[in-house]
Amino acid sequence: MAAERLVVIGGDAAGMSAASQARRLRTSDELEIVAFERSGFTSYSACGIPYWVGGAVPRHEDLIARTPKEHRERGIDLRMGTEVTELDVDGRRVRARDLASGAEEWTAYDKLVIATGARPLRPDLPGIDAPGVHGAQTIDDGRALLESLAAAGGERRAVVVGGGYIGVEMAEALLGRGFEVTLVTRGEQPMNSLDPDLGRLVTEAMERSGIRVVTGAEVTEVLTHESGRVRAVATASATYPADVVVLGLGVAPRTELARAAGLPLGPSGALRTDAAMRVRGHENIWAGGDCVEVLDLVSGRHRHIALGTHANKQGQVIGSNVGGGYGTFPGVVGTAVTKVCDTEIARTGLTEAQAREEGLRFVTASIESTNVAGYYPGATLMTVKMLAELRTGRLLGTQIVGGAGAAKRIDIAAVALTARMTVEQMTALDLGYAPPFSSVWDPVLVAARRAVSAVRATG
Repeated sequence: MAAERLVVIGGDAAGMSAASQARRLRTSDELEIVAFERSGFTSYSACGIPYWVGGAVPRHEDLIARTPKEHRERGIDLRMGTEVTELDVDGRRVRARDLASGAEEWTAYDKLVIATGARPLRPDLPGIDAPGVHGAQTIDDGRALLESLAAAGGERRAVVVGGGYIGVEMAEALLGRGFEVTLVTRGEQPMNSLDPDLGRLVTEAMERSGIRVVTGAEVTEVLTHESGRVRAVATASATYPADVVVLGLGVAPRTELARAAGLPLGPSGALRTDAAMRVRGHENIWAGGDCVEVLDLVSGRHRHIALGTHANKQGQVIGSNVGGGYGTFPGVVGTAVTKVCDTEIARTGLTEAQAREEGLRFVTASIESTNVAGYYPGATLMTVKMLAELRTGRLLGTQIVGGAGAAKRIDIAAVALTARMTVEQMTALDLGYAPPFSSVWDPVLVAARRAVSAVRATG
């Protein structure tokens, strides 16, 4: 009996996790695996790029979990520098082009995995493609940016456009490289995934670290020298000199192939799948990673959330199903963490604005506490904010901003959200305690107690 063929489009987290898991379950005699990747790298941590640029990670090789050679040694026909340009769903085949030679060919499949990822948002502005303007999504982006940083003369000024996770992380990285850094965001504060009161804490932390934060400002143009190289970033009201510009404006799902093939997309433009990560209405096609929507377990809606944690888990689920096993991806609660210099930032569940959009009635509770017992050396402050549903007391979301040891406490809330716990149930959680790690009442539980009081006060 001839082997089935699995074709994988995309060689990073979701795609190669799926291919690797399928190979563990089925031999090469049973399942031929062909994977196409347009870039020169596979299975790497894009989330680590700011820390490589900043110097905390010495080499880009440190970000790579598995090389193309290692994948091939495991029986995966991995074709690098090859872009899939067309998907023929009825004919069960894909057209791929070798980017070096331009040669194209069709490859048939029995099973298909779409893991095309996301593309960085790049506004159509004058000067946006000038030398010295960089993205920060791929290893090639990181290389180009490091070359620009090394070549920068003059006053070593950098402007980061965008105040999300990448923007905040890249601002820290550039500061660590000795640049004078300005972050420009059109939002009311950096980190619009937080409520404004927590976002203000992030702004204050960045400014204490020496990063200039400009809010409520939309970039209108990138200005250049006569040589064509970037010299400044302009908004409607001001101009910010720059020897280097980094764009951190977020991403959009890369689903042009899927759209052209008539596959189902959600409101975000990302692919819609079932719990097994199978593309809806297509028995032999799966999709995972930054090109799909995921179920938000708190709101019950599907959202596009581009995170490597989801991509790797989804790839494992897909590989299990393709390989003859069974797996499902139940959904997410929207957990994310980052840091800027000495300040850690975390969130999970819904913000106030998101809860209002869902028509939920809720109360909020905020507390300030320390990462360790207050009398223990090295205690630093953290702020914890909780949202709880009115009357039921169900936890809806948590945000944390603080010093060392603050961010990973968000995992307590993430588990509570997944379990649909109330804030009152949270107060009884048996968490670890010793003075070097926490006060007797962990800050998350202190916030839960405050939330319980707020729920009770509303009747």
